[in-house]
Amino acid sequence: MADDEQQKPAEESTPEESTPEESTPEEGTPEEQQAEEQAAPEEHPPSEGGTPERGESEPEPPPAEEALAEDAAAEDDTPAAEEAATPPEEAATPPEGKKKEEVVPGAELDPIALEPDRPLDAEERARREAEEEERAKRERELIGEEGEDAPLATKPTKISGDASYSATGKRKSSIARVILRAGDGNIQVNKRSLEEYFPRAYLQTVAKQALVQSGYEGNVDVRVRVHGGGISGQASAVRHGIARALCDVDPALRPELKRRGMLTRDSRVKERRKAGLKKARKKPQFSKR
Repeated sequence: MADDEQQKPAEESTPEESTPEESTPEEGTPEEQQAEEQAAPEEHPPSEGGTPERGESEPEPPPAEEALAEDAAAEDDTPAAEEAATPPEEAATPPEGKKKEEVVPGAELDPIALEPDRPLDAEERARREAEEEERAKRERELIGEEGEDAPLATKPTKISGDASYSATGKRKSSIARVILRAGDGNIQVNKRSLEEYFPRAYLQTVAKQALVQSGYEGNVDVRVRVHGGGISGQASAVRHGIARALCDVDPALRPELKRRGMLTRDSRVKERRKAGLKKARKKPQFSKR
């Protein structure tokens, strides 16, 4: 009997009863389940604005105002895309009913500021007046005033074959000795032709002015010796000497030649330089320091 009793407890504790595979999990007490339910929401709080968790309802659709704003933005983008897609020729042409604005050329440029004229000193004013007077005199000599181009004498006086008339003309530092003889209008200056000695047409006109206006051009031969001064002063000295010689040939020419200023000795000579000065009257600049 004792052996049977010892075998029974061993049979009761068979490994089949204590296998973990067959054992079902025991449910906890109601108090433990309640504690787990309270801790679960704290561990996984609902995220604001995020994806809804399982079991939660989906977000409501956007209101009508937001939908209208999105449509308006889409409409604003479409014209810009159309303008970018249009060719440049169509974009350049103005729409109908609108006139193209006229653009004045140079309207975008800034105006040029003109500097006020500075006052001229006495020396500059006198120099400009002398230049204007000389220019006007040259124009009168070349073009001639009204009635001055006509010859002074209706018929030139005939000069005998062996007669000669001499005179002296002066201008500035130039001195010309002139001899008139009967001939066919040949003019020699220092044994050279007039065109060779005075290459400028203006100087040739000045030298022959007395002959042309008196009507003796082509009727007399002129021999001139001139020295001193410059080429312009020598041309005026030749004219002065020829005019004086013509007065000896025909005294009736004197009043008209005098009126036209060909017998007046132009005494305007350049003033010499003085010691201590830059020019005739120009002084060196004074510096105090």
